[in-house]
Amino acid sequence: MHVNIEESWGKILQSEFEKDYFLKLTQFVKAEYSSAVCYPPAKEIFNAFNLCPIDNVRVVILGQDPYHGPGQAEGLCFSVKDGIDLPPSLINILKEVKEDIGTVPELSTVGMQQRGKRMYNGSLRRWAEQGVFLLNATLTVREHMAGSHQKQGWETFTDAVIKAISDNKEHVVFILWGGYARSKKSLIDTSKHLILESVHPSPLSANRGGWFGNHHFSRCNSYLKEHNLPPINW
Repeated sequence: MHVNIEESWGKILQSEFEKDYFLKLTQFVKAEYSSAVCYPPAKEIFNAFNLCPIDNVRVVILGQDPYHGPGQAEGLCFSVKDGIDLPPSLINILKEVKEDIGTVPELSTVGMQQRGKRMYNGSLRRWAEQGVFLLNATLTVREHMAGSHQKQGWETFTDAVIKAISDNKEHVVFILWGGYARSKKSLIDTSKHLILESVHPSPLSANRGGWFGNHHFSRCNSYLKEHNLPPINW
């Protein structure tokens, strides 16, 4: 695995790249990508970092594992590439955005027929480019094998990333959905950051209550405005 990562992240995480666990992780990922179909594409493993330099980070959304179906994962948690059917969790996220903020202007093509083909726009790159750091705890996965790259070192690395953001930034909104994401609270300094937490947006969790109406998107923007930071155009 070649660590193709944006310069500001490279500087702040250099010590992690030199640790034994990361060197072992690198060998594991190289072996997996050479012997099996894995996602996201190798050049997109660090997309969350490359689209959102640390100086730009205003919001962190934490996922657990990349999507493991063909063409889905693009290195951003909950996001799928344009033209791919929207996964259930992403559908619920966008429903809550619409209910909370009022509109989802970037999604005008969702569900529309174009030239006889149904088109979808499920990429959250637009969020990343505004300063929303879309981090999965595990950055790679084998095709059709959820969780297959867990406990190989990625979690150690991404925990270090969360702590680096907490230590080096102020007034970041950390959005934690579901039990796994909420378990990362101990890495975050709540005296200078805001944590928003709720159940996971997956149908199994969301339909039991606690997801719809959490108003995380408007609450996030209110906090950013209070600290003279630009809100996110969700």
